[in-house]
Amino acid sequence: MKPLTVALIYDFDGTLAAGNMQEYDFIPTVGKSNREFWQESNNTAIEQDADPILTYMFKMIHQARAAGHSLRKEAFRASGAKITLFRGVEEWFGRIDAYAASRGITIQHYINSSGLKEMIEGTSIASRFRKIYACSFLYDVDGIAYWPAVAVNYTNKTQFIFKINKGVESVYDSKLVNRFIPEDQRPVQFKHMIYFGDGTTDIPCMRLVKAQGGHSIAVYDPRSATGRRASEQLLRDNRVSHVCKADYSSEERIDTLVKAIIDKIAIDNRLLSLAEPPTP
Repeated sequence: MKPLTVALIYDFDGTLAAGNMQEYDFIPTVGKSNREFWQESNNTAIEQDADPILTYMFKMIHQARAAGHSLRKEAFRASGAKITLFRGVEEWFGRIDAYAASRGITIQHYINSSGLKEMIEGTSIASRFRKIYACSFLYDVDGIAYWPAVAVNYTNKTQFIFKINKGVESVYDSKLVNRFIPEDQRPVQFKHMIYFGDGTTDIPCMRLVKAQGGHSIAVYDPRSATGRRASEQLLRDNRVSHVCKADYSSEERIDTLVKAIIDKIAIDNRLLSLAEPPTP
């Protein structure tokens, strides 16, 4: 049997942690309410007909400077350390890795988020990810953020699915990701992907993975009836394969579901190997 690599790809805000990551520490530190910050950011995007992701990144720099708040990478990571993850997230990775290994499968975990990479790097789970694809800043010689380096919106999120598919981890690279590689020779085939997301910014990725034979899971905050209804609508619209509450504890629905998907991938691979002519 050929060795198998399965990619688990996660959005962050609303998927691994409730709400927006800036709301835990950054926004209160610059003296704004969550409503004020996002309303100002969205109003600027509307008035300037601008990308909302670039606008929120601009607002972060502007508001931090105005409040005398540090714009160093270390300050963003310190804010990220205060993010509260959903139940079971910290134990999830080791448990799923071990289960997959028992089926002859290697798991690679990725983040694909419109949130801030530097904040995600400050969380307790940052080391679990092979690559964190997310928004980030450029830093000057003094280590101060001054301009967006990467802005990840709902459509350009899909580029990272193709990068994972072809084993290209560089954000900068645009050549290797466009080279021709037969699907069965790519490091992570689409059918060996599981995508976890919660909102509209994830829809293109969830549809792409599902359409290519992979599995897309819409998650929702267990405390939010609105979130559950939105996730169930994604299922009715055939944009995702499954819906689960964001509780990653052992024996919860998402745990059982992902293990079943891993089993299916292992069985499909076994059947494929049996369909090949025997070696003389």
